[in-house]
Amino acid sequence: MSAHDRASRWRQGAVTALAAILVSGCAVGPDFKVPAAPDTTGYTKGALPPQTASTDTALGEAQRFRKGKDISATWWQLFHSHALNSLIEKSLEANPNLQSALAALRVAKLNVFAQEGHYFPTVQANYNPTRQETASEIAPVLGNGQNPFNLFTAQVMVSYTLDVWGLNRRTVESVQAQADTQRFAVEAAWLTLTSNIVVAAIQEASLRGQIEATHRIIDINKKMLDIMRKQFETGYANRSDLAAQEAALAQVEATLPPLERQLAIQRDLLTALAGRFPSDQPSETFRLADMKCLSVFL
Repeated sequence: MSAHDRASRWRQGAVTALAAILVSGCAVGPDFKVPAAPDTTGYTKGALPPQTASTDTALGEAQRFRKGKDISATWWQLFHSHALNSLIEKSLEANPNLQSALAALRVAKLNVFAQEGHYFPTVQANYNPTRQETASEIAPVLGNGQNPFNLFTAQVMVSYTLDVWGLNRRTVESVQAQADTQRFAVEAAWLTLTSNIVVAAIQEASLRGQIEATHRIIDINKKMLDIMRKQFETGYANRSDLAAQEAALAQVEATLPPLERQLAIQRDLLTALAGRFPSDQPSETFRLADMKCLSVFL
């Protein structure tokens, strides 16, 4: 090889190495620093009272605020409702939005593992056994005269990329940040689902209580109307009093259909949150008497 060829190859190698250094050098940069948390201690402007107001009823106890306490992951169990616990457990397994977020988190974690694999050398092995036969008239055979013969080809390749400028490290940090982001997305979806179910269950319990109270008021007004009619027949009441009582009964009965429609909407909402079809509503029903929570954690 002439001196000119050696110099040309040396220049090509130098250019290639320089290009690799420049490409790898793009990964060099400052380390990421996590921003500091907001300097705040609460969500309200002023101090909260030690407990909420109470009423002189069976379920009118005051709720207490307990600051600085950790909230359990299964915080809905504080309501002591077996129906609510059962519905949330089923919903966590069947809700499509939450399951989609969990699948995306698994993909993000596997991407991190795949990228971390570049820290280690790549080893490839190949083994190829064949049986061959050559024409003895035009091609030589093996020295031992065997024809046909077996040919075994084995190959091992080991390659490793030096992470001199930190390109792979920065890439691992990037995919790890994406996995952390997806993990927070899963937590947000989990918290959103459970809180929506609890709110919908409490709203259903409230509507059932209003419907039961409305039925009692209707029964009372019907009895009053019967009494008014008897008084009108005996001359102890006039027609205007009877008409006023009939109007009062009709007015109370008119409030019942909107409450029943709202209850049906809440049942449909719980069905959707539970990941079910509209025809497959949950068997759990909710009433305020079955829920009890005396502490609120902040």
